[in-house]
Amino acid sequence: MKLTSITLRLVKAPLKRPFTTHLETVTEREVIVVEARDQDGGIGYGEAVPFSSPWYTEETVKTCFHMLEDFLIPKTLAFDLTHPNQLAGLWSGIRRNAMAKSALEQAIWDLYAKQEGIYLGKLFGGERTEVDAGVVVASDHIEDALRQIEEGLAVGYRRYKIKINPANDTEYLTQIRRAYPDIPLMVDANSAYSLSDVPHLQKLDDFQLMMIEQPLGHDDIVEHAILQKQLRTPICLDESINSYHDAKSALMLKSCGVITIKMAKVGGWSQAVKIHDLCVEQDIPLWCGGMIEFGISRAHNLALATLKGFTIPGDISSSSRYWEHDIIEPEVIVKNGVIKVPDKPGIGFGIREKRLDELTSYRIVYK
Repeated sequence: MKLTSITLRLVKAPLKRPFTTHLETVTEREVIVVEARDQDGGIGYGEAVPFSSPWYTEETVKTCFHMLEDFLIPKTLAFDLTHPNQLAGLWSGIRRNAMAKSALEQAIWDLYAKQEGIYLGKLFGGERTEVDAGVVVASDHIEDALRQIEEGLAVGYRRYKIKINPANDTEYLTQIRRAYPDIPLMVDANSAYSLSDVPHLQKLDDFQLMMIEQPLGHDDIVEHAILQKQLRTPICLDESINSYHDAKSALMLKSCGVITIKMAKVGGWSQAVKIHDLCVEQDIPLWCGGMIEFGISRAHNLALATLKGFTIPGDISSSSRYWEHDIIEPEVIVKNGVIKVPDKPGIGFGIREKRLDELTSYRIVYK
């Protein structure tokens, strides 16, 4: 699969509504779109989804662009690549920088699947023809949170995730359970608690939650194991899972009962599938996480979620939840709580070139 060029684009658009956690409020999203082109003019697409500041991970849009431009792309174009499986070894001397690696790997896997004439998910054994969709509710105001849940119910989302912190958790959950006693509900703490909060966290057991996502430190595995022993509600690890090794260590320590895989955060398709296979082997429920992304990353996540281990609805919402107009066609649509999986080669979606150009602030081609 001879690569002839790789293009980077900085793409930016405002969100339709602010996305608020105790760490940050996001009103505008900037990403890097990666295009890998072959000798026949075929193009594969990936999306780097760090934030503009390092509030979620240490990677940012600027650091990611730097790693792609100065290290990953030169190594890749100088190598006689025959299969995407070679990328992990090729990049082994570059530590971490998972989101940069994921974006370029996504583009090359998409290109390879198009060359093979197969839907990307099927390359890795994905069999689902539709994927259950969950939605994230992130707001500073309970009235707005309740309104977002009501909007989600109208679409039929199969799972609802509420952003919480120690200042609002029991109030939010009490009001939500009063209004919606039976909805599939989970919470995401984004590392807002510590082990000193165990008595407080134990109160959340009364709300019949599917899971509590990342209650403790963003890089912790050990303390989560201590906490999990004291809760009835399963802990889900997200920020702590940045590699196969992290997932393996967390399962060895019994730090969680659920894992979410964010392809961008673990370094791309190869690592994501290895973690998936490990969790299937150990009977650990999985769901696919999201990063407030545009349609290219969303399409890759949808393909990943077709694998059999993803038994819990993931954070794969409709394109229209965040964007007036997405950069893919057709847009991702949730109907009656599910997303139909495309059957076209690669990611299965086309690119709205005009829309992509409108949102592109900078573009550079490497040959």
